[in-house]
Amino acid sequence: MRVGILSQWYPPEPAFIPGELARELATRGHEVRVLTAFPSYPEGRVYAGYRQRWNDRTTTGSITVRRVPAYPSHDNSAARRVASYLSFAATSSLAGLRYLNGVDAIYVYHPPPTAYAAAGLLQLARRIPTVLHVQDMWPESVTASTMAPGGRAGSALHRALAASMRRLYRAASGIAVIAPSMAALLIERGADPGKVRTVLNWTDENLFRPVPATAAARRAIGHRDRCTVMFAGNLGPFQRVETAVRAAAAAGDRMDLVILGSGTQEPALRQLARQLRATNVRFLGHRPAQEMASLYAAAEYQLLTLRDLPALRGTVPSKLQAALACGRPVIASAAGDVARLVESAGAGLTCAPENWQKLAETFLTAAATPPAQRAETGRRALALYQDRMSLRVGVDQIEDMLAKVGTREAV
Repeated sequence: MRVGILSQWYPPEPAFIPGELARELATRGHEVRVLTAFPSYPEGRVYAGYRQRWNDRTTTGSITVRRVPAYPSHDNSAARRVASYLSFAATSSLAGLRYLNGVDAIYVYHPPPTAYAAAGLLQLARRIPTVLHVQDMWPESVTASTMAPGGRAGSALHRALAASMRRLYRAASGIAVIAPSMAALLIERGADPGKVRTVLNWTDENLFRPVPATAAARRAIGHRDRCTVMFAGNLGPFQRVETAVRAAAAAGDRMDLVILGSGTQEPALRQLARQLRATNVRFLGHRPAQEMASLYAAAEYQLLTLRDLPALRGTVPSKLQAALACGRPVIASAAGDVARLVESAGAGLTCAPENWQKLAETFLTAAATPPAQRAETGRRALALYQDRMSLRVGVDQIEDMLAKVGTREAV
């Protein structure tokens, strides 16, 4: 099968979903043509060694990657972010009519949904079917962010984006979503149930895998021979890490909270920890991706926190797959599908989102759990990943969807 992949993000950016999909499909004997932008995520600057030009192609085996120019921006400016999305929509549409002509089906990675523009044109002009892979819910991921305007302007933006998304869902030949509740929400918003399939995301299995805990890694996170909970990831408005800082302060010297990563909320979180005199909270900043598996192994639990928003109840953040693939027990301060997955597999502990008192109680429960029980929880976490979220399982399903839309079968 000849497969087109449309994604604004692609390796060497940390966009392992479209990147590993391309490699795995090629391994299975398919010809893959990728249409993407020049790498600029997350700094908003084109990577060193790349120069934006019109016809940049690289072929490795049966994968050809064509990059087209786009305005690079990943800051908090709504205007610049829109310019980035629309510029890729324009350049990929111009290039795609010729470059992707003749493929049997096109896979589109969303966000942003504007990446669908080229696929939509090819669907109209060449009748090439598409599979849309929805990673987060629009318009909520936009209108609930700090970049969105308030008042009437915000309401108008929400309505316009919602209408655009309904049209996109109707146009796609097949839709893969990353959580069961997301599937229900898309169907509620007008997607054809026969088009929608839940495909849980995989993680970068070259980076996230079970490794033994080492003394060096324990020193790196400042392990003090007591239960250590690690939050690793973006410190943004949707993660609500403030809940974890308050909970750790309440739990006191029974446990430590270590925070890896950065984001727009980091200064406020550091200030909060100082105000609460939470000496058991440590900020470790960014660490190279190659170190993460060993750092995960050095902590007793991996923490996932989310705001209590309807759209977030139907999403499964990538940090869950990373923790499970490393065989680490999870603490999930979240509602919806994340909590159900963790609870159903016995892969960790859960509590209500945005409730620091409940999370503090959960931290204390984790601290009191015997090491043998934690180890068994870690084994169940790894089994959950391997059975339901692995690269093999996910690509099996995407490959099946591409084959079925290519032959006009129901997905």
